[in-house]
Amino acid sequence: MSYQIEKREKGYLLFTITRNEKRNAINYEVMEGLSEAIIRSGERDVKALVITGEGNQAFCSGGDLSIFHLLHTKEEAYPMLAKMANILYSLVTLPIPTIALMNGTALGGGMELACACDFRVAKKGSMAGFVQGQQAITTGWGGGALLAEKLPHAAAMKILMEAQLQTADYFYGLGFFDAVYDENPIGACESFLEKLLLADKNVLEAYKRIWIRKWEGSNLRNRIEAEIKNCASLWESESHLSYVKTFIHKKD
Repeated sequence: MSYQIEKREKGYLLFTITRNEKRNAINYEVMEGLSEAIIRSGERDVKALVITGEGNQAFCSGGDLSIFHLLHTKEEAYPMLAKMANILYSLVTLPIPTIALMNGTALGGGMELACACDFRVAKKGSMAGFVQGQQAITTGWGGGALLAEKLPHAAAMKILMEAQLQTADYFYGLGFFDAVYDENPIGACESFLEKLLLADKNVLEAYKRIWIRKWEGSNLRNRIEAEIKNCASLWESESHLSYVKTFIHKKD
């Protein structure tokens, strides 16, 4: 299995990508696991969903290009992009708090996954970035539209356009990361959630729906769809296909 789902006694569901050897890159099985975790988060005794990665090196390195390199045209890329974008939209509109427990590096789609969560708790010294621009594509799972909801436009635009890795402290300084920890990721996450998990679930859901209604009213879903289509078009560009070819050859 590429993932693990565990209900913790403190009242949250823990989803772990268990692909440490692939730097916790997302494949189709991880997508199915995320969908399962979102459904299970509807159980009455689950007050929060925590998403993390296996090991201490990578939270998530984005989409697994060793699998997705088989997608060459926009018609081939669109279904994959739409599938993950739909999952992330379900995650962002999940009516309980969601936390990205970032146990290591987060790249590209890994940052889109983190951005879909309400809170981000990151390992001190780790690196993160929306590096899709280096691959001659844009965010394609909705991360650009989501980042525009989480940060002022100038900060979000600079991060996306420059496509550079930055430290956890950098993102913490922007207010995009909500906490930074030194060791014991689960302990740090549970400390961050301690008071929140004491609240009644009905209260948590009522407050979360304030933001869900805001996102629905701002046509977030339509903006994400436009982002998917744009990325699909760029996916078949000569520049992106050349990047993927180089990436795959390096792995051989």
